[in-house]
Amino acid sequence: MGRPDPEEGQLPAPVKPPDGGWGWIVLLGCFVITGFSYAFPKAVSVYFKELMKDFHVGYSDTAWISSIMLAMLYGTGPVCSIMVNQFGCRPVMLIGGLLASAGMILASFTTNIIELYLTAGVLTGLGMALNFQPSLIMLGTYFDKRRPLANGLAAAGSPVFLSSLSPLGQVLLEKFGWRGGFLIMGGLLLNCCTCGAVMRPLDMGMKRKMGKAQDKYEAKEMLPIGGKAEEGISTTDGTKKGKKAKKKPKKGKKLLDFSIFSNRGFIIYTISKFILVLGLFVPPILLVNYAKDTGVPDTEAAFLLSIIGFIDIFARPACGMVAGLKWVRPHVAYLFSFSMLFNGLTDICSARASNYTGLVIFCVFFGISYGMVGALQFEVLMAIVGSQKFSSAIGLVLLIEAFAVLIGPPSAGRLVDALKNYEVIFYLAGSEVVLSALFLGVASYCCLNRGKKEPPPENNPSAGAGSDTEEAESDVQEAEEHSSDNHQPAHSTDNAVVVANEEANHVAEEQRGEGGSCPTGDGEVLARDGCKADQMVERDSF
Repeated sequence: MGRPDPEEGQLPAPVKPPDGGWGWIVLLGCFVITGFSYAFPKAVSVYFKELMKDFHVGYSDTAWISSIMLAMLYGTGPVCSIMVNQFGCRPVMLIGGLLASAGMILASFTTNIIELYLTAGVLTGLGMALNFQPSLIMLGTYFDKRRPLANGLAAAGSPVFLSSLSPLGQVLLEKFGWRGGFLIMGGLLLNCCTCGAVMRPLDMGMKRKMGKAQDKYEAKEMLPIGGKAEEGISTTDGTKKGKKAKKKPKKGKKLLDFSIFSNRGFIIYTISKFILVLGLFVPPILLVNYAKDTGVPDTEAAFLLSIIGFIDIFARPACGMVAGLKWVRPHVAYLFSFSMLFNGLTDICSARASNYTGLVIFCVFFGISYGMVGALQFEVLMAIVGSQKFSSAIGLVLLIEAFAVLIGPPSAGRLVDALKNYEVIFYLAGSEVVLSALFLGVASYCCLNRGKKEPPPENNPSAGAGSDTEEAESDVQEAEEHSSDNHQPAHSTDNAVVVANEEANHVAEEQRGEGGSCPTGDGEVLARDGCKADQMVERDSF
């Protein structure tokens, strides 16, 4: 059977995530965007020594460039959510790519460190933020069954780009200087515009046609041949337009949906992520200096981060595949809790590592656990709030994480300066990560499982956490139910006639005023017991 034609009375199926097709191109774009967003602020650090010489500033002054980038990436989450809900993902990503590129290009002409903060820090950071969040939203719309795998593959962009952008930056610095390197890096960021261009929204045109097609079809079924049918069609069209005009303000999409805070799962996730970020980034930041203090040579100490990145590349897709298994996916929140517990215990157990072999073992296990956390963090959020509210949820979560990013690593650095002891810092960071894991696991089991025992209302399909249903989809579902009834032959007296909606009943009442059909009340079901067979409209007559 071919695809139904809505103009012939058949309603097309609702648009669903394709789980493939063009979605793989969207995944590739998300891979590139994730790589730039997370790796670029770290890769810029290769230029810091030259910047210190040219601008006569200290290391802490140049380090603010990366800090401002990350602050913009996390702190502008709500702004990105508002722009995506207002304009869509593709336009926001195109603007973000231009801003990110313009920031680095303008940075190559700066004459002082403040100008670098405004260009490379604020402008480039804002541009990457406008790319990162919409790319994750589009990934969630194109994948459903394979979404855990897609999230894992997209998250692998971070370690891949980190391992490639840093050496590339060093080569550019040696050949063209920091100004030439910034200029070329700005050109590379234009690829974000290419990634934004491929973020094609799913075809929603079918859903828009369903209402009109359904009204015309029901009018044809309820009215006799001739002018009355055309009159009924025009009447239903006019009535439907009037109803749409009245409902338009109600169905207007919120720029930032704060109703997600009524979702207990979202509250639990947000609190656990805040505690997690306090300690998650501390070990890799302090690892190199910790290794140097234990007597490890500089080159071997720097290689420890490469070990973490290499393990991370394979850990993220592998964890995504595991999370996509049928018996694992319903419990993905507990897998996320396990990954955080694994990461925290790795920090605690490795706090007393005193030789290079022990540090290498720590890096292997940290890379595995860190990759698991990176692959699952957004998958869990999508599962909790659903794809329709994900744009607002991720913006608010990133804003809350921004405060944790500004508190965690700087506080750890101050403690190191005060105590001159890295062991305490590793214990503290690991304890914070373990606490977040225990909170997520216990709270999810006690609060969410108890809520699942209460049966949801039968007539409220959108209730509960992680629902992807919106008003347009409920309208489509109702239209399909009416259509399934209309597909039964009307000339058989053994079958019930179609369910009449408000527009069809309005037309039927006009027809009764002229003595055309049997009496029925407004909104009642037309059954064979209330009408004679010769009064029923035959579908074959059309």
